[in-house]
Amino acid sequence: MTSLIDVIFLLLLFFMLSSTFSRYGEIELNGSGAGGLAGDRPVLFLRLSAEDLLLNGRPVAFDALPETLAELMGGEERNVLISLTPEASSQRLVDLLALLRGVDGLAASVLG
Repeated sequence: MTSLIDVIFLLLLFFMLSSTFSRYGEIELNGSGAGGLAGDRPVLFLRLSAEDLLLNGRPVAFDALPETLAELMGGEERNVLISLTPEASSQRLVDLLALLRGVDGLAASVLG
């Protein structure tokens, strides 16, 4: 009986240590050649660097981007092309894509 309890505890310990409890998120990326943009929508250009963010050539604050996009869109559906500088980190891109995901009527594509 004692050895059975030892085996059960070893199995329990093994499964507890080998399993993960975190949930991984997924962000959809459309490359420039993937054809993810609808042809009849107007296009906005977004340039992401390590320090700043330019929307159609004008600087915009990262946190104020959804409001600025809502004003520019005016209720229409739009495409946004995201261009990255070499200094932009992948975490900054993921943060930007997560922010853009909350904007209704916006299709984002990352230029490759």
